[in-house]
Amino acid sequence: MSQHKVVLLLGSNLGDQKKNLQTALDKIKQAGNEIFKVSDFLTSEAVEFASSNIFCNIASIIFTHLSPFQLLTLVKSIEAEMGRTDDSAVTGGHTDRVIDIDIVTFNEIKFISERLKIPHQKHLSEREFSRILLKDFI
Repeated sequence: MSQHKVVLLLGSNLGDQKKNLQTALDKIKQAGNEIFKVSDFLTSEAVEFASSNIFCNIASIIFTHLSPFQLLTLVKSIEAEMGRTDDSAVTGGHTDRVIDIDIVTFNEIKFISERLKIPHQKHLSEREFSRILLKDFI
């Protein structure tokens, strides 16, 4: 099995945000993935919805043996395990969340389905906080 280089963005705006981000990274690692690089924390306002809670965000490069869909299943299970009760892809809207984990790039592939879009264009080009976090990762 070959290893795949993946860039993730993680965010939290509920509870102990930095702890939530570290817990999510720990769970990603415990699932057999290598955490190669992690950015500094960056705080930002909510994007695409109104919230009085500030987000804490990080970017991470991981190496994984998982396929894109297997990785998506893993990050969605981590989100649910950590208490995220909604999925913006399902509900069509964004809300406050304990953890959000997005797959931004997966090797150099370009892929679009109902469940997954790689690369994640909103993070690459539309969201200022993402561009700041990703400048040394992409």
